[in-house]
Amino acid sequence: MSAALVAGLLAGLGIAMPVGAVGTYLVALSARTSLGTGIAAALGVATADGLYALTAVVGGSSLTRVIEPVALPLRWASTMVLVVLALWSATTAIGQYRRRHSVSGSDRTPLSPARAYLGLTGMTLLNPATVVYFTALVLGSRATDAAPDRLEQAVFVLAAFAASAGWQVLLAGGGVLLGRVLTGVRGRLVTALASSLLITALAVHLLVPAS
Repeated sequence: MSAALVAGLLAGLGIAMPVGAVGTYLVALSARTSLGTGIAAALGVATADGLYALTAVVGGSSLTRVIEPVALPLRWASTMVLVVLALWSATTAIGQYRRRHSVSGSDRTPLSPARAYLGLTGMTLLNPATVVYFTALVLGSRATDAAPDRLEQAVFVLAAFAASAGWQVLLAGGGVLLGRVLTGVRGRLVTALASSLLITALAVHLLVPAS
């Protein structure tokens, strides 16, 4: 039981800690909205990680054959979604800068926690590398250890979700702190544009392994 718990925590942190395009977008979203919206978005990312961990535990080696034919279209779809989000963030920031709205006024993005949760869940599910990662871990552990029972599998999935959620919430909190520090209109514009450029670069990088 403890081995499954530790394995799940390490697996969740392993997939969550590298801050890619989704993590960058999460920080930027939290910076321009609120802590509640950021936490909801963070839980959306963790939910997708948990679903992929569950799928890997249940599906096993058959997942690799299913994912392979659609990996490239998924990468393209993920890239296009992230680029559109980056452009939307940049144009919104430019519009707010031109109107000189105050931070406490109506310049905050009207995004509800529910929409943030669903949006980040869907965005993360577009990444085929996540399910490949969890599948490789599950198959590797089965090759060296006895097959886990249902309880151990459940502990692994829940631990992976909890570890991912903890890290994503930490990123969201960092985004909120960033938004509070950079309260000036110009500072918020610069950080929004910088994050949009970084999101675009990271999104395009998703296609590199496929080329």
